[in-house]
Amino acid sequence: MGGGAITIWQDVRPEAREDFFAWHNGEHVPERVGIPGFLRARRYGALAGAPEFFTLYETAGPEVHSSAAYLERLNHPTEQTRRVAPMMINNVRSLCRVEWSRGHVAGGLMATLRFDAQDAHALLALLHERLPKVLARPGMVAAHLCLADKSASSVKTEEKKSRPTAALVPGWVVLVEGGADRERLELATDELLDERSLVAAGAKDVQRGVYILQVSLSR
Repeated sequence: MGGGAITIWQDVRPEAREDFFAWHNGEHVPERVGIPGFLRARRYGALAGAPEFFTLYETAGPEVHSSAAYLERLNHPTEQTRRVAPMMINNVRSLCRVEWSRGHVAGGLMATLRFDAQDAHALLALLHERLPKVLARPGMVAAHLCLADKSASSVKTEEKKSRPTAALVPGWVVLVEGGADRERLELATDELLDERSLVAAGAKDVQRGVYILQVSLSR
């Protein structure tokens, strides 16, 4: 939905899990979807890979990520946000524009790949060739390529100050959504988005995960 995406991976300290779920489900996700330009929020839990949680905010476009309304929320976190944020660790966060996206429904399973690139031209060519083939595999329902704005992703805000460490910012994010068959999802991504091909095209530090949907809220 839309031309922008905010992609976030994170772990939560064990002693804060109940507080995290209460805050994220009851306050944070509804708050974010209430910001103008935010269209949908989804949180997934890891079946394979790390960190444990993957949250995807779909936005109307990259301009939303630097909008006054969004920055106002980031610079005025709620008391609950201030309390829970220090408990979120291993944070990875990229504010992205959607380079390529196909699919008509959302999947209950999500494969995520994140990496940086040494040769953007070759990597774009590979992904534009491979992603349609991934989507053509049985059980695949959507696929997306998102490219980060690293400067926007690194803007310091009051909410970020609450977190124990700065978030990593991968430049490239690939998302593949599957219906209900994890084996088919992993087979499609392992064969067509394999690390050897990605690295040969210029990708570096490829991180992979498979996640299952926990909550979703549309505007």
